[in-house]
Amino acid sequence: MSKPIIAITMGDPAGIGPEVILKALGQDEVRESARFLIFGDANILHREANNLDFKIPLIPIPEVSQAEFPANVLEIINLTILNPSLEHGRPMAASGDASFKYIKAAALSAIKGEVDAVVTAPISKEALKLAGHGYPGHTEILAELCKTDNYAMMLAGPHLRVVLCTIHVPYAKVPLLLSREVVFKTIRITHESLSRYLGRKPRIAVASLNPHAGEGGMFGDEEARFIKPAIEDAYSKGIDASGPYPPDTLFYWASKGKYDAVVCMYHDQGLIPLKLLDFEKGVNVTLGLPIIRTSVDHGTAFDIAGKGVADSSSMVEAVRMAVEMTQITVESKNVMTQADRLKSEG
Repeated sequence: MSKPIIAITMGDPAGIGPEVILKALGQDEVRESARFLIFGDANILHREANNLDFKIPLIPIPEVSQAEFPANVLEIINLTILNPSLEHGRPMAASGDASFKYIKAAALSAIKGEVDAVVTAPISKEALKLAGHGYPGHTEILAELCKTDNYAMMLAGPHLRVVLCTIHVPYAKVPLLLSREVVFKTIRITHESLSRYLGRKPRIAVASLNPHAGEGGMFGDEEARFIKPAIEDAYSKGIDASGPYPPDTLFYWASKGKYDAVVCMYHDQGLIPLKLLDFEKGVNVTLGLPIIRTSVDHGTAFDIAGKGVADSSSMVEAVRMAVEMTQITVESKNVMTQADRLKSEG
């Protein structure tokens, strides 16, 4: 079986994306696990390669169809021509627009089947806004390009997997955006995605919104009104979901392996424990899309951009997970093909 083709988007050119990509792909084990195409800017990547004394040749090409994947060479889908003296360390309209172009091109290539998965380096939401792209993050861009609202954001690491019911919204709006349907949909997407990934029914715990799971209505009634009914809906459909559990104890048990994933009500409820335990090896996965997308679980780190000190562990893990997910997808398709053939013969 040929190695999968993995698209890696360069992220914000003024951030640490170019650095962590080169550091990750500079590792023989990572580079040899798949065929890679970097969607980005050759000028910026060459600048970063010089800063890091990176010895692997970087070859710009205009489109995916011209990729040859030569050994020990990295090919770049050269989408922008930025000045190599572009300043590190701050959000700019030029870098925001560039990062959007990389994401869009890689996602469309995945949708067309030209690449098997997309791994994204970090972008700046402020730079996106300066460039006139009004998206709160990668997840929303990819969902629109894939023409779906059936998606969820999962952060995964060695100790925890957390899936979010709401993502990049103000806390004051969280209770207004939650509902029985939203919580149930997030549980269902988590179940369907992890069932394929784990090869079995996942154990899903659902976090409460309020302290002490509402304490019988004393601290809020969202648990009784829609979180518990959503869990019951999921359980009635054969999904192993339970809760709602108070978050102050739930993440302890989840980190010990009692649950395969925790469905969380809002962004920081899930990301604080995940990043506390798995900051360097956390991976962002968009569930429910028709394409495979993983990402680093950190930002642009403008404060250290260009200094050569960024940790590439999360990029390595994001690549590893993308490769693994493509292999699972291929195996699932083979099983389905065999089942169809046996059915027709029977």
